[in-house]
Amino acid sequence: MSSSPSPFTRFTRFGRGSRLAVLAVGLCWLAVLFDGLDMFIYGSVLPHMLAEKSLGITPDQAGDLGSYATFGMLVGALAAGTVADRISRKKLMVACVTLFSLASGLCALAGSVAVFGLGRTLAGIGLGGLLPTAISMVSDYAPRGRGALTIGMLMTAHHAGGILSAYVALWVVEPLGWRAAFWFCVLPLLFVPVLARFLPESLSFLVAKGRGEEAGELARRYDVELPAAPADKQASSDRWHSLANLFRAGEWTQTLLYWLASFGGLLLVYGVATWLPTLMRSEGYNLGSALTFVVLFNLGGIVGMLVAGRASDRFGAPRISAIWFALTAAGVFLLSVHMPLALTFTVVFLTGVFLNSAQTMIYATVSIRSRPENRATAVGWTSGMGRFGAVFGPWLGGQLLAANQGDWGFTAFALAGLSSMVFIGVAACRGGKRADRSGGERELIGAH
Repeated sequence: MSSSPSPFTRFTRFGRGSRLAVLAVGLCWLAVLFDGLDMFIYGSVLPHMLAEKSLGITPDQAGDLGSYATFGMLVGALAAGTVADRISRKKLMVACVTLFSLASGLCALAGSVAVFGLGRTLAGIGLGGLLPTAISMVSDYAPRGRGALTIGMLMTAHHAGGILSAYVALWVVEPLGWRAAFWFCVLPLLFVPVLARFLPESLSFLVAKGRGEEAGELARRYDVELPAAPADKQASSDRWHSLANLFRAGEWTQTLLYWLASFGGLLLVYGVATWLPTLMRSEGYNLGSALTFVVLFNLGGIVGMLVAGRASDRFGAPRISAIWFALTAAGVFLLSVHMPLALTFTVVFLTGVFLNSAQTMIYATVSIRSRPENRATAVGWTSGMGRFGAVFGPWLGGQLLAANQGDWGFTAFALAGLSSMVFIGVAACRGGKRADRSGGERELIGAH
């Protein structure tokens, strides 16, 4: 039996329309690339800002500033799902890229900690709104049977942005200062007209809004399957109906498990993303090595997204996520041990492989199991509730570092990984039992 084709092969083998679908996913990839750059740039330049006492920032204030961005992401993610399902996912993506680009300019101009914090909060709102919306968009254009892998491929852009942030810090900050790094993050504004011109609208949004003819034309043009129309069109027009659906017919326990898993996962992701260079410096590594850790961590994230996506399409996203979180906890805990540099590089890379894709497979699970008409709401609220962990993670790292307890930072993040493993593991077991009763859930997971 021949091996199954890759997603891009499935997109391109049937002619021009399918190749245009690659363009749709590719534009979302570029938007998430800029999202990752803006998210990781603060952690990449933070060691330099602390060393120079820029804006008078202290370690505990630095943790607070990291939390401002993630608090903004919480607001953006919670609002974006409902807003995107109400108005337009394409318009929301354009607005989010515009917002976090302009907010980076505000950070570059900041003359005080308060103004800098406002810039990071506004950037966080744009960042938080973009990611769940982009995930919903690519779900519409993913080849059948490759939903989780396509979402994983999208999220490689986030970590490519993290790699880019390390090189921006290495090549721009030293000669020009930390403000130049944030000016660099304003450049995605040039991408906004391209996104507005060429990105197609979400098919599931059009179907849910009763614009079936327009959706059908797009589906034929892009050679993808047209999503099914919502069963209750009148109810789906209610702005709170999509959210209420997450708690109906016994769905509330699964929803809460996903939210709790996302809390621990994002605490871990953003705690490590903000503090990895600084914590590694506190362990005795120089600044060059600390930024190399950022590159390796995000390279691991890219590899992990592709591996986890393919494995999740085969074995189920929640199962893979639980295993990945267990391996992440082990890797993060090992970082508290001072090892030879080459071994530390290896552990950081492998931790990146498992950590980043573990959280993304939570999103993949929610996206795949959601109905098209409220998919953005489901992913947005899972991401948004997880943002409470994203707010707590950078703050926790700053408090531990200010108390000269950097080693405990790695331990605390490892415990967060273990908690997410438990919650998503329970969700996987419950999903398996429901599959045995209904016969449909297992097929759904395997088909996406």
